[in-house]
Amino acid sequence: MKQLFRQLTAMVISCCFITAAQATTPEEDLKAFQNFYKKRFPNVETTDYINGAYSIDPVGRENWEAIEEFPPYEPFIDEGQAIWEKPFANGKTFKDCFPDGPALGGKYPRWEKEKSMVMTLPLALNNCLEANGEKPMKYKKGPINDILSYIAFESRGQITNVEIPTDDPGALAAYESGKKFYYTRRGQLNFACAHCHLQNAGMILRTEILSPALGHTTHFPVYRSKWGTVGTLHRRFTGCNKQVRAKPFKAHGEEYRNLEYFLTYMSNGLPLNGPGARK
Repeated sequence: MKQLFRQLTAMVISCCFITAAQATTPEEDLKAFQNFYKKRFPNVETTDYINGAYSIDPVGRENWEAIEEFPPYEPFIDEGQAIWEKPFANGKTFKDCFPDGPALGGKYPRWEKEKSMVMTLPLALNNCLEANGEKPMKYKKGPINDILSYIAFESRGQITNVEIPTDDPGALAAYESGKKFYYTRRGQLNFACAHCHLQNAGMILRTEILSPALGHTTHFPVYRSKWGTVGTLHRRFTGCNKQVRAKPFKAHGEEYRNLEYFLTYMSNGLPLNGPGARK
C-alpha cells in the first residue's frame, strides 16, 4: 500500500512539477491508479467499480438496486431515441454523421489529430447538428441528456478503451493537462478532485460515501435524485468545482475535455453501463 501511495504521489508531482526525471507514462499512471484501488478495497471486483459508491457501500447498494427495478432514466432513453431518429430540416439524421449507429459510447473521448484536440461525444453531436444547419444543444441540461441516455443505453457492455497516441505530442499534452487538473488544488476549500475520490474514497463526507474515481465515467449520463433529471458528466464536473468554491470552466471547453480524456483513460478495461441512477 505504501508503494502505491508513493506511485500516486509521484503522479501528483509529475503533474505539477514536470521534469524528465519525474515524468510517468500514461500506461504507468493507469497501472498505479487501478492497483491502488485493488489494494485499498481488496474485496471489490474491478469491474464492479462501474457502480460508483455502490461498489463499496452495501447499504446504499440495496436501495440503488431497488431503484434500478424501475429506472428513473427510462423516459429519457425513449426521448433520446426519438431525437436520434428525427430528420433534420435537410432530411438527414444523426445516422448520416454516425453511420455505425447509436452505440457510440466506447468511441469517445478520443484524440483527433487533424483538429489537435480531444473530441467528446456531446461535442461531436453538436458538430453534427451545426454541419446540418441545426442549432446546437446546450451541454448540461435539456435534450443533450436525452440523446446521451439513448446512446449510453445502446453502448452498454462496450469496454472503455481510450487511446493516448504516445507518438503525438498534442495528445500527450492533453492527457497531462487533464491529469494536472485532477490533482491540482483549487477553490476556497483548496481541494483537488483526487482528495475526495482517490485519497479519501470510501470515507463519509456529510452523509455520503465518497465514490472511487475508478469507473466514474462509465455510467454517465446519470439520473440524480437531487437533480430530478438526467445530467451530463460535465455538469457533474461543474458541480464539483462549485462544491470546493472554485469557478467552473465551460462545459466541453478544453479544460473539461482534457479532464474527461484523463479520467476515462483511468477506467480503461471497464464496461460501460450508462445511463445510471444516483442519489
